[in-house]
Amino acid sequence: MRARRVTLQDVAERTGFTVNTVSRALKNKPDISRATCEQIQKVAREMGYVRNYAASSLRSGRTKTIGLILGAMSNPYYAAVADAIHDAASSLGYTLLTLCSRENPEQERRAVEAALSRQVDGILLFPSRGAEESIQLMRAANMPYVLMSRYVNEGEDDCVLCDEEQGGYLATKHLIDSGRRNLAFLCGFNIIHSTEYRLKGFLRACDDFGIPEENRHVTVSHHNVDVVKTLCDWRDQGVDGIFVFCDMEAWNAASFLSDIGADVPKDIAIVGYDNIQGIIHFPMPLCTVDPSISEMIDQALTLLRRRIHHESMPPQIIRVPAKIVCRGSCGCLHAEK
Repeated sequence: MRARRVTLQDVAERTGFTVNTVSRALKNKPDISRATCEQIQKVAREMGYVRNYAASSLRSGRTKTIGLILGAMSNPYYAAVADAIHDAASSLGYTLLTLCSRENPEQERRAVEAALSRQVDGILLFPSRGAEESIQLMRAANMPYVLMSRYVNEGEDDCVLCDEEQGGYLATKHLIDSGRRNLAFLCGFNIIHSTEYRLKGFLRACDDFGIPEENRHVTVSHHNVDVVKTLCDWRDQGVDGIFVFCDMEAWNAASFLSDIGADVPKDIAIVGYDNIQGIIHFPMPLCTVDPSISEMIDQALTLLRRRIHHESMPPQIIRVPAKIVCRGSCGCLHAEK
């Protein structure tokens, strides 16, 4: 058994090349021939050589690592986002350190501390309600960061997000276009920025299309028992279209409606938000708002890299467009297959 890690010097001695040549060959530098690169890399693999990024970071001041701090990982939206960020960051040569806040500001602060302690080059943070302490911690450490999907204090931080008010508007308009006139907004999470702006979009669409006040229903219910009671009440009140905060809640709502004898979409149409079904197959087709995840990630990584490289500019807020995806849970006959 080897008593220590294999070093560049070990690979150099085995191959007969200098340490500098070995180092450049392992990085596929163009001044080293392809044959020499392949020969050195083959020997390095056989010897079990792994690049020492800690030593490299001491020389360069960078670790080529990005910290990603997500909310509740039980929501497959975050799993899909994490996968997409991983692929995009990897293509740029970055490793991802993924942490979870569970939408709790104390856990979020500890996650930020963990990322800082591991000398990440920058942080992508999905901020919780109460994220001010975490943001101040990153500022004090001069850590480049970008807030994802939500902002805390508009104009003070770099932020990339979907136009969620427009998303809420499109979801509600989709219900109205499908002939629904007694509408509801159902939300199980009081998420900073997102809950407020999706609701704003819902109400603006109701205003624009003449939905009377008595036909607008809004509930934020954190427990399934309350959700079922709300759905029973709405069924009895003649609600025929529900915009649900996110796809996972929308599928839950559809299941609960089936349990109480309401048919989706014949009796009650449903539209969700996140377009999870565009990434992960679920058996029930769901109309939803696509928040342009890929564009949001590309914009966020571009902005974060500009900060990592010390580009001076005022705080940036970048909004990507939302679009509706119809799969038939609205009752429309022209659903996307």
